[in-house]
Amino acid sequence: MELGSISSAPRTVEEIFKDYSGRRAGIVRALTHDVDEFYAQCDPDKENLCLYGHSNDMWEVNLPAEEVPPELPEPALGINFARDVMSRRDWLSLIAMHSDSWLLSVAFYLGARLNRNERKRLFSMINELPTVFEVVSDRRRSKEKSGLDIANKLKVSNKRTGDGQIKSNPKPADEGYGEDDDDEHSETLCGTCGGSYNADEFWIACDVCERWFHGKCVKITPAKAESIKQYKCPSCSSKKGRQ
Repeated sequence: MELGSISSAPRTVEEIFKDYSGRRAGIVRALTHDVDEFYAQCDPDKENLCLYGHSNDMWEVNLPAEEVPPELPEPALGINFARDVMSRRDWLSLIAMHSDSWLLSVAFYLGARLNRNERKRLFSMINELPTVFEVVSDRRRSKEKSGLDIANKLKVSNKRTGDGQIKSNPKPADEGYGEDDDDEHSETLCGTCGGSYNADEFWIACDVCERWFHGKCVKITPAKAESIKQYKCPSCSSKKGRQ
């Protein structure tokens, strides 16, 4: 398989993480942005099919590798057979879970020669990203006063912006999945950079002004957000300091 092969195997922690990130991005795109195309390709009347994510951020649905053993661990086989016997949402979530397992198996296969500390560092880097399942089901966790899942906060359909206008927040990916998601998400902008909402990125909301921010823009990781009971954005924090 041409796209499934690796011309030069990643060796360092950084190289393996880059490979993991690219493959993950491809799978996330297949299960979210390109979901209609992905769904169409998974015809139950075809042979056993697999979903491959590639290090160049691309994805493909194809037959498993013919060589035994394969060059890399193989993803879940026969994902197309369950397409029409499950709800679309449950089917995509199931594939997402299997894809997470495959991504980890590929990363640690490539990292077989890493030492203990390098493996630990690699897993820590991987663990900073939401899993494919979390992205697809929108179960990425953020801080909240009650420590609830970020999906609960995203269920609030309306919030006031700084100018008093009402705007819609992004809804969980598993509610009305695939129906005008991009339009709804695009209405929420990062309070720091002004960028539009992207389901593949970690976001956090200020409990004071209720604006949303890219985690990277305010230097908050998903792991760090778990320990924050009440998050205040840099602007609200500075205002309090001047009072």
